[in-house]
Formats: sequence, C-alpha cells, structure tokens
Amino acid sequence: MLRFKLTQNDSVQFPFSEHTLPLTEDSTAGYCALHGEVIELSDAYRIPKARPFHFNAAFDQQAGYRTRSLITLPMRNGKGEVLGVLQLINCKRNAKARLTDSGGVRRWVHPFPERAVRLGLSLASQAAVAYENSRLYRDIENLFDGFVSAAAKAIEQRDPTTSGHSQRVCEMTVALAEAVDRVPRGPYGDLRFSREQMKELRYAALLHDFGKVGVREEVLVKARKLYPQHLARVLDRFDYIRRDIEARIAEQKVEALLSLSRKQAAERLRTLDQESRRLHGEVDRFAEFIAKANEPTLLPSGDFEVLNEIGQKTYRDPRGTERPYLSSEEVQFLSIPRGSLDADERRQIESHVVHSFNFLAQIPWTPEFRAIPEIARAHHEKPNGKGYPFGLNSGQIPVQAKMMAICDIFDALSASDRPYKRAVPTNRALDILKLCARDEEIDAELLGVFLDAQIYRLCGKSSFKQPTADGVP
Repeated sequence: MLRFKLTQNDSVQFPFSEHTLPLTEDSTAGYCALHGEVIELSDAYRIPKARPFHFNAAFDQQAGYRTRSLITLPMRNGKGEVLGVLQLINCKRNAKARLTDSGGVRRWVHPFPERAVRLGLSLASQAAVAYENSRLYRDIENLFDGFVSAAAKAIEQRDPTTSGHSQRVCEMTVALAEAVDRVPRGPYGDLRFSREQMKELRYAALLHDFGKVGVREEVLVKARKLYPQHLARVLDRFDYIRRDIEARIAEQKVEALLSLSRKQAAERLRTLDQESRRLHGEVDRFAEFIAKANEPTLLPSGDFEVLNEIGQKTYRDPRGTERPYLSSEEVQFLSIPRGSLDADERRQIESHVVHSFNFLAQIPWTPEFRAIPEIARAHHEKPNGKGYPFGLNSGQIPVQAKMMAICDIFDALSASDRPYKRAVPTNRALDILKLCARDEEIDAELLGVFLDAQIYRLCGKSSFKQPTADGVP
C-alpha cells in the first residue's frame, strides 16, 4: 500500500487530502516502488504498450490540468531499500510559466533532461533519509514510552494494592498543568507549558515512584505494625503459654489429690480452676490487645503502659528458660503511635525519592527532558520546608513537582483501599488537601486550580458528593 502524502502544483489550485494507492504494477508509482526502477515518460498519455503500467488521468480531469512529461523516482535509504516514491511532472522551460491549458503545456513542457533525473534521484534519496530519520525518531519515542509504562507497572507489581497509581497521578498532573496553562492571572498567570514540557511532566509523573525498587519489599507492603511472620511467632508463643498454664494447673491438681484430704483437695481444685480461668483470661486479654495494637491506627497514650506491662510478664520455655511475653523489639513495633512503620522503616520508604533520582539521573536525557530527575525527586517536598528528602522551601521546589504532590496525595487518599488504610470519600480527601494547603504542605494556588478544574474527577471515583450551598463538596 502506498500513501499519497504530499503534492505541490504552482499552476492549479485543488483540494488535497492524503489517500492510499494499491501497491501494484498497474500504476507508475506502484511499479517504481516494487522494482526500484526510474520511470521516464515524455508523454504520460502515450505509454509504450510493452510497459505494464498506465497513467491515471483522474487528477488531470478533476483539476483541469494536463500532465505530459513525467519521471517517477524511487526513494532509497542508505541500505538501498525503497521507502517511497517521488514523482515529478511537466518539466518547464520557464519555471515561472503557469500551465492552465493544453496550449501552454505544448509551449512550455519538454521531457526531463538527464541532469534533472540525477538531481531528482538525489532529492529522492535525501527525502528517504529524512523519512527514515522521522520514522526512527517516532520508533524511539514509542520505545521509550513503552519503557516508561513498563517501568511504572514493574514497581506496582511489587505492591499490587497501588496498581494504577502512577498512571492516575500522571493523568491528573498533566490535566492540572493544562488547567494552569489556562489561568489568566495570579502567581501562575504567566506560566505556560510547551508540548515538550508536557511530555517531560508526563514521564516524570509515570516514573515518580520508580525508586521504590530500592526499598525492601516487606517494608514497602507492610500492612500492620508487626510483620506477618512476627505476629505468627507471637500467636504461637501465646498458644504455648496457654498450654503451659494448663500443664502447670494439671500438675498442681495431681499433687493436691495425692497429698491432701478429700475435702482439702476439693477446695484446692476449686482454687486452681479459678486461677486457671484468671490466667487464661489474662492471656486472652493480652492477645486481644496485641491484635488491636497491631492495627495501623492511632495508638491511645494509655496503651503504651499496657504494652510495657505485657512485655514484663514472663513464662518458662520448654528448656525452663524464663522468657518475656513480648520481646523488646515487639513492644517497640507495637508502640508505633500511628501507621505501621517505625522511624527506620519510614526512612527506608522516604528514600525512594533518592533512589528515583539516582536511577533517572543515569539516563542520558535530551535537553527538553533533563528536568525529569529533579521533578521526580521533589514530589514529596513541601512549601513549608518540612518535606523530604531535602526540606526544600517553596521557591526551591519545581512547580511541576508541586502539581504532582497534590495529585499524588489525592490518589493515595481516595483511589482504593490499601492494607494499611481505608480509602476515603472524594469530598473527605478534598477537605484533607485543604488542610494541607492551610499548613503550607502543598501549594494553595495550585490546589485552587485543581479544585476549580475538578481534576479529581479523573480518578473515576463515584464517592463524590455534589457541592453544598457554600460551594464546598
């Protein structure tokens, strides 16, 4: 299939649109493309019968034109492959002559000389190289687009609960940039993003979390304060403590039966049963408390004392060694005041932005994309200077990173349930963003654009409530 891509005629004006031609020997263009042969015709309407192709006069008829001399030249690349066809019609003795009737054609048109054919072949070769470069550039763009998308999916596969996060943040951030582009006044009234800057922002948003590949997976997906294997160890320990209580009570009962009178033994057995119920109740209460404290919610201040109390309780293991109900490490994890991460784990999570920068900085970006590493690294910085990793102030944070921060927080709040938190309704997520803006954790002006343009609707959430009379959702 040949695609008629471009035409130029100085003698007649006519509407042109791209169209396709069958790649067959029936046409001069098709024959030239198939065989790589230069076709020279002194009169397109008088083609020798031995030739398999014919001239399509449809253009002449529609445009009121008369084609006479014609050359069709193969566009060859450096490997000699035919990529297309260049066709020249009506070689004129006077380049400025306009061919508006058959008389003018007879007067001014003559066959293409050999010099024109050589020049045409050179031009066709340059056109082939230009076309191939364009195609290669497009292929490279597509290849890099594919790499970026694959990289975003790769990190999300380590944490399936965040599936689609990078894509949603990308869509919202680009949409927010487009909305900022339309702002007529204010701090961002003069800010405009070029096509290249939009693509740069898109890549940065898709890759903003790529550094999570450098974070231990168990930390990345940690849903509770204790890791599953650690919680299982605690539960097994408490099962052992229950069995140990039963064994010790049973041993004391046997001793009472053997050493006491019937009346004394009966009284002793009642006391031991009460003690058994008390000890089992205590263990059950401790286990229930641990399960509650293990959730990534806000830990009430009084619960720290209870955890320390449990940690000070002891039992004897099968070897007779005295052990605490909870190790100091377990008490430390369960005492995390909010969330599921301790200080060291949080530092590991926060290090993902540095990992992202180090990875992205290794890529030899072209000049229009050189800011991608910095944009990705700064999306957790805050205008109040309390963000990470560097505690940048508002003037030091790229505006692209400020936009991404808003979209990143909104998606993390509202997109879907995660093991360590429940998704919140859209209107609640927007309220939280407003509180963040009040505390200068995000840019208030950009949040205003985010709200006015309703960028949040791109998340596809159905939990949005219509604005009330005061305009607040």
